[in-house]
Amino acid sequence: MEARAHVKYVRISPRKVKIVCDLIRGKDVNTAMAMLMNTPKAASEVVAKLLKSAVANAENNYEMDPEKLYISETYANPGPILKRFRPRAQGRAYRINKRTSHITIVVKEQE
Repeated sequence: MEARAHVKYVRISPRKVKIVCDLIRGKDVNTAMAMLMNTPKAASEVVAKLLKSAVANAENNYEMDPEKLYISETYANPGPILKRFRPRAQGRAYRINKRTSHITIVVKEQE
């Protein structure tokens, strides 16, 4: 039995979110939350909120014990890219890609 939580269209690059996801993958929920609270990355705040949501889904929808949960999967996929332009010399324009992420956390109960 597993419980999931998704967040979509987060305005952080998936490459930056994957660093935080790799930190907590396979850890139990309390350890992962402690790590996220002390990680100085912008994505750690979003991932911590998503982890709380996944734990709440497990507890309320599937009657799992929140003390026995661990993070079985976590990943960040790319979302749509916001394309912006920056003026450059001699009338040219350079494109700036503002990337978005779709983040997923899956928690399972330890046997």
